[in-house]
Parts: sequence; structure tokens; C-alpha cells
Amino acid sequence: MNVMDNLEFFAQSFANIMRRSLTVADQPLVWTIIANPLARGFTHPARWKYNHKIMRAFLEIVRDNPAREQAAPSRTAGEMNGGNGDRPGLALTEGPGHAAAITRALLNEARADSGGSGAFYLIIIAGGDGTSREVLSVLYGLPAELRSRFAALRLPMGTGNDGADGCFLYEAIRLIAHPSHVTLQRAVMLKTARSGGTPVDPPLAAPPERGAERGPFLAFNILSVGLDAFVTHMTNRMKTRIPGDAYKLWVDLAALFYDRLYQVGPLSVKAFDQTGELVQSFTEKALLLAVGVSGRRTYGGHKLILPDERNVCMVKQMPLLRKLVMKGRFTYGKHAGEPESLLFTASRVEFSGKHPILAQMDGETALLEPDDFPAAIELTAPVIPVLTPGDAWPEVDNR
Repeated sequence: MNVMDNLEFFAQSFANIMRRSLTVADQPLVWTIIANPLARGFTHPARWKYNHKIMRAFLEIVRDNPAREQAAPSRTAGEMNGGNGDRPGLALTEGPGHAAAITRALLNEARADSGGSGAFYLIIIAGGDGTSREVLSVLYGLPAELRSRFAALRLPMGTGNDGADGCFLYEAIRLIAHPSHVTLQRAVMLKTARSGGTPVDPPLAAPPERGAERGPFLAFNILSVGLDAFVTHMTNRMKTRIPGDAYKLWVDLAALFYDRLYQVGPLSVKAFDQTGELVQSFTEKALLLAVGVSGRRTYGGHKLILPDERNVCMVKQMPLLRKLVMKGRFTYGKHAGEPESLLFTASRVEFSGKHPILAQMDGETALLEPDDFPAAIELTAPVIPVLTPGDAWPEVDNR
């Protein structure tokens, strides 16, 4: 399997779909595909076979859509691929931070066109949660005059894909094949006692010197502290050395080793709703504390940590045997109602402890130390432009 051939087919297919896309049909359309060439959606034979099939299916679906008079790949993507016409709109990432750099270049391209074509810029993110987080971190800071001209489409091309616009590729592509519109999504922000004013992108992998600024940190799916952040941290360290699903391995190992490496001490928590009213206040030995952009969200490869409309989950410390029993229940969202689990809705969650604790932001980690407390996880204003289904959305799509 030749990955570059896969990427070429991917770019050509999207070019044909975009030229018949029903997204923001009243404006000129400029698209960019920010793709991680190492993503499993391109490199894993079975995943690629499925993705190839889905793209061919959508090429047939859009054939009856009217052709757009003004739809073209971005100048930024053209400069990055050397004007290669076989890869229209494709911008390949070369390492950490590159997806963010590409997004900043697109903002500069749009600024240069201010008052000109009035084009709408669609960024198609073809990678994992890390690639998506870099792009969305830049879009978080979009100036008001550009916010209405951008949107992101997050394809499930990575390993976990918990922040993608669908578990499967067809769920995301139909947002451009069928009518859709742009809505603004919230982010989740972690602020510490040492936070500065500008979100850190990407987050720091290790704590800085004492007294240095820490954060704020952004997430666009779930931001959490505790055992699950430890699983993420160890997965990131070991996934290049251990074949297969390193996350699943560390979920199993975390039950055995987490308490030995990190002291699970009391965590004092206060939670507030959007009006500032106190909704929860407790001090518990907490295994994890997770806050989502909304309820009904997953992490760690579709582990249903937020199984209903409530966007906060706190899990109490428990004996080893109980952890082994509960592990499967967390995977399938069956932990609601268990005595160790507390789920509720909040806009801001403040917490403080006396021991270091790991935090994870959509698969990236940072270590919080006692000097970082008190800390708070809060929902931001709706600022991230994303695609959502339009009024003429098909009820059933079995492709």
C-alpha cells in the first residue's frame, strides 16, 4: 500500500466533492485539507479500504448536486504542495505544531482577501485528535471579522477520533455533500494559579520551573484530570514502542500502577452553573474529574465517560477489585448511578489539592503541581465555527 497514492486519491476525491458541495452555497468556497500522512486512516490497510469505499460512494452522491461556479483550493495549500495539481487543496503536516502553522497561514490568506472575493474558508482536518486540537486552538483566537468566513470539518482519520464530526467517515463527509450551516461551538479551558492570559498551544508536556506561567490550556472535546490523564500520558510515551492499541493496554495497567505513581489525595471541588450559582461542593479522593464541551461525549477511543446530557463526571477512589469491575462500565457508559460516580452539569468547576495531578486536553497532557492550585475548568463562549446539519438533512444514510 502506497500512502502517497492514498493521499493523492483522497485530495482528488475531496476536490470533486467540494466542487459540488452544498455547504455555504451562497459564497465562493476555498478549501484546505490539513492531513497528517501518518494517520491510521491513510496507513492502516483495513481503515483505508473502508475510507476509499466511502469516498467513492460520495462521489456518486454529489454527482447530481449543482456544480459550484466558485470553488477552489486555497493558495496556502498550493504553496505547500508545490502547485501539485494531483493533490488539490492538500497540506501535509510534518510534525507537532505544523497544523497550527498552516491554519495561521490560512488566516493570513483570508486577511489579504478582506473586502475582495468574500470567500468562505473550509478547513478539512484529516488526522487524529492532536491535529484537530492544533487547528481549533488557532480558530479559537479568530478575530471577529474573520469568524464568519471560516469553519472546520473534523474527519475521523486518527486512532481515537473522539473529537471528530462522526465516528465514521461517512458521518463527516455528508456535512459537505448535503446542505449544512455553520454554528459556533464552545471550548473547555483549564486555568491554573500560574496561568497567563493566552492559551498555551500545544500544552507543555512537563512542568516548567516553579513560578512560571501555566496555561490556560484548551480542549475541544473533554478536559480532565486524574487517572484517565495518566493513561493518556503513558499512551503518548509508549505508543511508538508498543504495537496495537496502546491506550487499551494502559487502561488495564492504570488500575494497578496509578496509585503507586501518583498519590490520590483529597480534591476539593466547587461547581457553578452559567449564572454563577453553586451547584456542587465536595471534597473527595478523586480518581478523575472530566469536563466536556457538552454531554454525550467520549474519549480514549469512544469510551463513553459522559453518557447523557450532563457534561461533568467525577469518579471517587475505590479498591482495586472494584476498579476492575467498573472498567467495563465506563467503556459503555454504564457507570451513571454507581456510588463511585457523580455526574452533573456545570459551566465552571474549581478544584484544589495538595498533590501533583496530570491533566489531559484532547489527548495532550500537562502535570499540575500544588503551585497550580486553585485551578478551574470552564466552558468558553461559543467561538469555534463548525459545520452542522442543515434543514434538508437526510434522515437515513446507510452508506
